[in-house]
Amino acid sequence: MTTILDELRWRGLLYDQSEGIADLLMREHVTLYNGFDPTADSLHVGHMVPLLALARFQRFGHTPIALAGGGTGMIGDPSGKSAERQLLTKAQVDANVEAIKQQLAKFLDFDAKSNPAKLVNNADWLAPFTLMDFLRDVGKHLTVNYMMAKDSVKTRLASETGISFTEFSYMLLQAYDFAHLSEQYGCRLQTGGSDQWGNIIAGVELIRRSQSQKAYGLVYPLITKSDGSKFGKTEGGAIWLDPQRTSPYKFYQFWYNTDDSDVVRYLKFFTWLNEAEVEELAQSTIEHPEQRAAQLRLAREVTAMVHGASPLARAEEASRALFGGSLDGLSAGDVQDIFDEVPASTLPRQEFTGDGLALVDLLARSGAVSSRGEARRLLEGGGVYINNVQAADTNRRVGLSDSIEGRFIVLRKGRRNYYLVKLEG
Repeated sequence: MTTILDELRWRGLLYDQSEGIADLLMREHVTLYNGFDPTADSLHVGHMVPLLALARFQRFGHTPIALAGGGTGMIGDPSGKSAERQLLTKAQVDANVEAIKQQLAKFLDFDAKSNPAKLVNNADWLAPFTLMDFLRDVGKHLTVNYMMAKDSVKTRLASETGISFTEFSYMLLQAYDFAHLSEQYGCRLQTGGSDQWGNIIAGVELIRRSQSQKAYGLVYPLITKSDGSKFGKTEGGAIWLDPQRTSPYKFYQFWYNTDDSDVVRYLKFFTWLNEAEVEELAQSTIEHPEQRAAQLRLAREVTAMVHGASPLARAEEASRALFGGSLDGLSAGDVQDIFDEVPASTLPRQEFTGDGLALVDLLARSGAVSSRGEARRLLEGGGVYINNVQAADTNRRVGLSDSIEGRFIVLRKGRRNYYLVKLEG
């Protein structure tokens, strides 16, 4: 690709941009920034588009700044919200900022020789600002009429809940972030999702009026699924980058379960694969959809990027367990993730001490079969597995040594009918 704009355009990541930005990026390397408000103690997969875009800019020679919104996070951005956010305490915001800083650092090169990335916290300049100084030095530059014309404000004004002065002021705070970074670092470009366009342009206007400088904005489309539903959400909630909130296995499965109609777009949005590689996988999806080659590559690329090679290997090992692969080496936590949605029953751990429990009884009590007689017939036919190991002895007993870390026993009937037995007490 000739320029970063060519790269973003091919990937389907250009939604809107300031006039003149193409000429700017053709003639010089710029400093740009994207803000991330710490509304939780982890970023989620929806944040990966702007994060990866910063990294893509860096690879084209530009200098990225990742901004953690320790200051703006105290207020809450009304953009795209139908009601007032629940305000976080300062302690919550500070804790969230520290958590997401580590995640931001995974995507950017802070040791690059010519254009090292920077990580800043807007609380450093917003928190010391007195109200009087802010109103005099910032508020005077943008009229209420100008701010009310922005979609994020108009939408809320037309709603039943309206908009508080607190959230109304958010646009000024974000505009000042841009102006501050312009003055301190020569930052000339702000990026973000398309819902941020109004806030970004307010910053461009503030820089023009207060510094007599030209600044620019560029926004990416908000990612949705092909059916129009929100990207990054499952029945279990958001898909987080923090492995404590979304395990690498569930993270891997999220990407592997991408629909054929979405997978090529997601390869462009969320990986570093080039045009030829994506085209080859697109052809595979058309000609051999049953092989799911594109989904497999997507899951591998994104999981390795976010969690690393070792968690990826464990996620793939865990995935194979669902298809009868070995459970050796998997932890109780892995097993809980893998078989989270299969039928489960709970039995007292003490019943598995000593000689343990007869397998025919365990099958019946777990719900895997309707009777001990059916259990015997299945065993005689070789259709029963304990932790994916075939068990054919009708007299087989199951003890603690058969459990995974004393917590789980995985029963399988036939090829894919799993039952999870939880040992408690």
